[in-house]
Amino acid sequence: MQPIALLFIFISYFAILLFISYWIGRSDNVSSFYNGNRKSPWFVVAFGMVGATLSGVTFISVPGEVGTSSFHYFQFVLGNLVGYIIIAFFLIPYYYRKNILSIYTVLQDKMGNEGYLTTSGFFILSKIIGAAFRLYLAAIVLYLAIAQPLGISFGLTVLFCLTLIWLYTVKSGIKTVVWSDTIQTFVLIVAVVAAIISIYKQLGTTTSALFTEIIQQPNTKIFDFNWQSSNNFYKQFIAGIFMTIALNGFDQDIVQKNLTCKNSKKAQKNMLVFSAMFIATVFLFLVLGALLYYFAQTKGIAVPEKTDQLFPLIAMNHLGKVVIVLFILGISAAAFSSADSATTALTTAFSIDFIKIERFKKSTQVQIRNWIHVGFSVLIFVVIMLFYKTNNQSVVTAIFKAAGYTYGPILGVFVFSFFINRTPRRKLIVPICIVAPIFTFLITLLVQYFFNNYKFGFELIIINAVFTLGFLVLFSNKKSNVNIHKK
Repeated sequence: MQPIALLFIFISYFAILLFISYWIGRSDNVSSFYNGNRKSPWFVVAFGMVGATLSGVTFISVPGEVGTSSFHYFQFVLGNLVGYIIIAFFLIPYYYRKNILSIYTVLQDKMGNEGYLTTSGFFILSKIIGAAFRLYLAAIVLYLAIAQPLGISFGLTVLFCLTLIWLYTVKSGIKTVVWSDTIQTFVLIVAVVAAIISIYKQLGTTTSALFTEIIQQPNTKIFDFNWQSSNNFYKQFIAGIFMTIALNGFDQDIVQKNLTCKNSKKAQKNMLVFSAMFIATVFLFLVLGALLYYFAQTKGIAVPEKTDQLFPLIAMNHLGKVVIVLFILGISAAAFSSADSATTALTTAFSIDFIKIERFKKSTQVQIRNWIHVGFSVLIFVVIMLFYKTNNQSVVTAIFKAAGYTYGPILGVFVFSFFINRTPRRKLIVPICIVAPIFTFLITLLVQYFFNNYKFGFELIIINAVFTLGFLVLFSNKKSNVNIHKK
């Protein structure tokens, strides 16, 4: 398909998002950007969160990863389900009682500014790197499919994408994100379903025969009970619980969407329905991955060395024009639904936590917030270009993995604040949150060396959080006079 035609479709898609932004933002006030005036329908929030949670990494990587780790990722997702239930019944009601804009403000009473701002800062650092990495993967695909054939540089491609995201989120923030993510989730799921249908038709077999063939493939195995494997069920499942609590329950990005619902009950309903849809959608991606490998095997298509390239390779060259269009829109939707909510959450956290924007006049607040929004877009652009300039996938992956270490301290600080009846030595909170990830990294090296090449998986966040929590307990006083749960 001609790149100019794909570019026209891409721009038309964003024109729809801009129209949604204009329509949604007609009667906005200052708080609309942060909490959507708490008028978002819970079912809209739930559906839109699917796309924002999956991101472009899932869209490209999960189907390709089936070839190396089978369906083992689903073990982690089952743990996610338990984590979402905990968030729904414990954290969501708590946040609503506190009536907050930034979730990190709940830490201020017990942990002081040191714990409060350190945790928010770790979120900002991790979210910048994570959002950049996710958008980078999508931008690469868009660059190769559209921009490069038209003589447009990678830098301009990224700048164009970020400008469009900024344009449709700058006025209404999370209020726009809730509705635009709903559209983008729909596009993402349609793209996956269209690819599955196209593969099924080209294979020319019956549904029962294809099902029998697929489940007999070694790459559709779900459970792994080998304790040395990084895909071990218990490690994946338990890590899935803690990772969900840290990356969703203590993450401004995800919680901010939940806080746009009218009340706690509706937000809880949103979280539970979202978790069910999330499980189903991830399984759909895994099924697509199994079909992609079977299709490649049947048609004699060489599987790329980098498995991330398998879905783009087959979608762009073997499944027809409709799938090409939907794939471009799907990768755009997956990446941008993550990036738009990330820039909004970053702006919210920095505005509320560091700038204390509520102390300014309302007219000034909007100007300051807009400049902060621009600033984070620029930062994400810079990080993406650094990824691109390194041109080394192992370096990029290492940087992204390093960003994951920042959620361990966030989890540890929240657990201490909620459950430990001690007062921390506040001046030591920053050093503790820096040292804990370093200790975690050293432990991985030692364990791998002494325990027969044992490899850690997603459970690293648990070790990181335990180090953080342990140090906070060690360097704290016996009793705390602060009860953060007091209404």
